Amino acid sequence: MNEGPTLRTRVIYFAQARERAGTAGEPLELPAGSRVRDALRALAAKHPALAPLEGTLAVAVDGTLARADDALQDGAELALLPPVSGG
Repeated sequence: MNEGPTLRTRVIYFAQARERAGTAGEPLELPAGSRVRDALRALAAKHPALAPLEGTLAVAVDGTLARADDALQDGAELALLPPVSGG
C-alpha cells in the first residue's frame, strides 16, 4: 500500500456488481485526494469481473449520485449500482 495519508471508504455492491465482485460489500483504502474514478479503478483491479460494467455503473457516494471526478472523503460510503434493464 502507498505510504502517506489515506482515506478509508466502504463499498456496497448491488445486483450484477455484487455477483461479479463476489461480495455484498468491503472496505477500500485509497490515497488521500482520491476521486470516484480512482475508487473504480482500484475495484476493477481487485475484481476484474467488474470490468465489463465499466462505463455503465452509477456510483452513489453517501446516498447521492456522484460523477467520476467527484472527490472522496474519509469515511465515505460508495454504492455501485449497475444499470437496470427490463421491459
